[in-house]
Amino acid sequence: MENVNPTGRIIGWTLFDNMHHQWLLLAACFWVIFMFMVASKFITLTFKDPDGYSAKQEFVFLTAMPEAEKLRGEKHFSEVMKPTGKMLSESHPDQPPVYLERLELIRNACKEEALRNLSHTEVSKFVLDRIFVCDKHKILFCQTPKVGNTQWKKVLIVLNGAFSSIEEIPENVVHDHEKNGLPRLSSFSKIGIQKRLKTYFKFFIVRDPFERLISAFKDKFVHNPRFEPWYRHEIAPGIIRKYRKNRTETRGIQFEDFVRYLGDPNRRWLDLQFGDHIIHWVTYVKLCAPCEIKYSVIGHHETLEADAPYILKEAGIDHLVSYPTIPPGITMYNRTKVEQYFLGISKRDIRRLYARFEGDFKLFGYQKPDFLLN
Repeated sequence: MENVNPTGRIIGWTLFDNMHHQWLLLAACFWVIFMFMVASKFITLTFKDPDGYSAKQEFVFLTAMPEAEKLRGEKHFSEVMKPTGKMLSESHPDQPPVYLERLELIRNACKEEALRNLSHTEVSKFVLDRIFVCDKHKILFCQTPKVGNTQWKKVLIVLNGAFSSIEEIPENVVHDHEKNGLPRLSSFSKIGIQKRLKTYFKFFIVRDPFERLISAFKDKFVHNPRFEPWYRHEIAPGIIRKYRKNRTETRGIQFEDFVRYLGDPNRRWLDLQFGDHIIHWVTYVKLCAPCEIKYSVIGHHETLEADAPYILKEAGIDHLVSYPTIPPGITMYNRTKVEQYFLGISKRDIRRLYARFEGDFKLFGYQKPDFLLN
């Protein structure tokens, strides 16, 4: 019989046992890695929202959001309210900085506690009625009358397919909401409103607040080109009865009467009587709620020649439609005209008017009209 060395046998078993443990350790490592990969995939699938719109975000912005009452889901809230469309700072690092500066100015002004009453408003039905919808191209446009809005409505009418070109649209159809094919944001369900506010490209246009008031006065009380008799026969007499200083004066409404009405902190009862007709002179804040709705782009009437093509490009529709030709010089700020209209109006009345529109001046970067106030 062959002799077996016990020492060799022990060494063999030791080597076998060590290899066995190494294989077990290696298998355990592979198992941990495999489970980690499965868990990571599960987490990704669980938290990914394919529509960018989860059930936890069914909060509809129909009320202002006080700073001290932020929702626990603050991350979701900020994502819903941030600008959509193309994120300007990320997609176009070489873009003109003016558009980013405008949005930054609004963000900073919205945080100023001293301006809060002039910069914040509820996202009420009044605001939602001002916002026109183009579902086909995912665009929301907030109407700010007396700032070239008729032309932007024409652009949206074409995009919505009601007419094939801007030139084909009859003027009487543009403002006829039964015929122009422009739905208002207020016509959708609460979930539909919130989804569009979150995911659509959003914009509106502003101009110098005092120059806009002059334009509104001329359009509604002097020329009235669309023949809207209620401005002269109902609204003007109501303003004259309350705000005209010289009761023996028999002329129609004057710009001074209009300024005194707009600057009166107690004008609300008249505004309620006038209804939605006040949209032509109410503040941009009340029309579009820029501190509650985070817009993608803010255009300025004074630079519309550059802003209009930029907006069309950012909305992804520049290959489909063009903004109508802008007559030379029509968008330029006219200080002489402003001085002429305010000539003879008391400093007290002008200061009260500025106090009402101060939010519009500061949110959108317009200079305080010291040449009228001092």
